[in-house]
Amino acid sequence: MGWDFAFLADNPVVRTKRFGITAEAKSVRYPVRLLRYWFGYHLLRVEADRLGRPMDVAEVGVHTGQFLEFVKSTPVVPTFARWTAVDVVMLEEKLRKAGYDDFFEANLEAPDFALPGEYDAAVMLHVLEHLFEPEEALRKVVSGLRAGGIVIGGFPVLPGMLVQSREAAVRKTAKPMGHVSIFSPGRVRRMAEQSGCTVEFMSGAFFMRSKGSRLENSPAWLRFNLWWGAMFPGWPGEIYWMIRKK
Repeated sequence: MGWDFAFLADNPVVRTKRFGITAEAKSVRYPVRLLRYWFGYHLLRVEADRLGRPMDVAEVGVHTGQFLEFVKSTPVVPTFARWTAVDVVMLEEKLRKAGYDDFFEANLEAPDFALPGEYDAAVMLHVLEHLFEPEEALRKVVSGLRAGGIVIGGFPVLPGMLVQSREAAVRKTAKPMGHVSIFSPGRVRRMAEQSGCTVEFMSGAFFMRSKGSRLENSPAWLRFNLWWGAMFPGWPGEIYWMIRKK
């Protein structure tokens, strides 16, 4: 609740379709959609402060580099020694322009997948819901972290009692690269434990994403959404988390 979000109000970098901002939402000050990048940024910033040195970061599932662009648009940019882009399809020209240092094209679902080195942090924002075996994918990523390293992640969330039936339903109709795995706070905790990690942060993101309405001009509305997410992380919406390798 104490993390800065004022910089969202006048940040032109993120007012584009690349960040999922619709024409209606361009004019509002605090688009709730941007919380998917905001959570990841602050968790990474806090970890960089804790380490007291530049971090090696692997971002798994980079798309066209939106998250790194968001991080670089913030008032306090953490220092990084290396930021590696990891994806099944590598748009290297766009990613180089966005500021990535290394490029690793690989399929996270391949049996022999492994990160190309050791890292202090891995970022997996809206990746695991596209995989049929997310627990195994997370385990492989964690194995590429240094002792005490972290994974920052996020995806849609439902209450635990709805996960099994909803997952069965979406797998019957999923399109290529669509959502095939459903998560609850309990599943996040189990995934962390199975990967040899502990959960250090977990929060839902919002009560309601209002998509360009006047509510998104209000800092009080954003604070309410953050409070609601912290209190009810399984509320249908999105959840963001950080786990640490033991």
